Amino acid sequence: MRFVDPVRNPYAPGAGQRPPELAGRGRELDVFDVVLERIARGRPERSLMLTGLRGVGKTVLLNTLRSEAINRLWGTGKIEARPDQSLRRPIAAALHMAVRELAPRHRAPDRIDAFLGVLKAFAQRSTPPSGRGGAAPKLRDRWQPGIDVPASSGRADSGDIEIDLVELLSDAAAVATDVGTGIAVFIDEMQDVGAEDVSALCAACHELSQLGAPLIVVGAGLPHLPAVLSAAKSYSERLYRYQRIDRLDRIAADQALCAPAEREEVEYEQKALDLLYEKSGGYPYFVQAYGKATWDHAPRSPITAADVRVAAPEAEAELAVGFFGSRFERATPAEREYMRAMATLALVDGEEGGRDDMDAAVPTAEIARALGRKPASLSPARDALIKKGLIYSGERGTVAFTVPHFGRYLRTQPA
Repeated sequence: MRFVDPVRNPYAPGAGQRPPELAGRGRELDVFDVVLERIARGRPERSLMLTGLRGVGKTVLLNTLRSEAINRLWGTGKIEARPDQSLRRPIAAALHMAVRELAPRHRAPDRIDAFLGVLKAFAQRSTPPSGRGGAAPKLRDRWQPGIDVPASSGRADSGDIEIDLVELLSDAAAVATDVGTGIAVFIDEMQDVGAEDVSALCAACHELSQLGAPLIVVGAGLPHLPAVLSAAKSYSERLYRYQRIDRLDRIAADQALCAPAEREEVEYEQKALDLLYEKSGGYPYFVQAYGKATWDHAPRSPITAADVRVAAPEAEAELAVGFFGSRFERATPAEREYMRAMATLALVDGEEGGRDDMDAAVPTAEIARALGRKPASLSPARDALIKKGLIYSGERGTVAFTVPHFGRYLRTQPA
């Protein structure tokens, strides 16, 4: 019999924090490995888009793919999109990082300097003019990319983001070609990229794919990301390789729990694993949360179903505050009313504990009927919830929660 030491708890329920065992993602890693190898051999390849609900590990996977590219000596950069921010500055910073990684292996420093001049011109093009009365722009608007070379002129500095981004990424790809490697730009929360910037990014990826250039974009976003891309450019459906990141199956969920425990010489009884899968639904974030709480409460190995039952309320309380509650608090009273109606209809349409209500798309017309309102009057609440990333519209006329188990959480909250 071995005591379970809380200090040696291996589980990591954190936002974007890599779990001790990255289970169930072998297929995605294999696909990316093939992409890297094909590009290394001069074969054409598409950029990648990872989609899924919150808590399925998209950011963790994105970071892992970036590590794979770095191991292949690729230049890489990563950004997190924000709905209120232009893509110009962040992508300039990401490419600056990527090219810096390649620069020591480049035989012609002047080629690097020439690209950095273009990059600087591209980045500075976003600096707004002085305010009224000649007032200087705010400090945050006087951002400089920290590049010593002077900005070039006539390349990637037109002010048209689509023209500029095509030219910038093409020049970056040329630098990677010189070194005999590639560049990968990783974009998290990609559904938050503005419509104009999404269109420009699609156009750039389209141009690069036609040229067979060694530069790819790897994006991660909510389930409606394909619709966002398609609305920008109709050919985006064929431009990217889409991979849906879903919950773990039973084998992978057990591996995520058991492999780290075995390294600490701790085991689980089968009934404990049964209950943990029932509680977590196989969602990676929840697997880590319930695993951590169970480990902290279990006195000895093997960990039993009774240990899981004792620990579950603590895991649920932590999720209620950090995972669900923080999102719920961001919503206005009108938005909360809208989501409560969604939660009720999702339960009627699905089955609590069976078909997962968080995945059930609810018709917006049904929500309006339930609230006794006209659909048009609810559009502001719907649009605000989509912008806040709390719901998404995968199909016209329907909405669903972006967060697993959120409907279940809402039904426990007082009106």
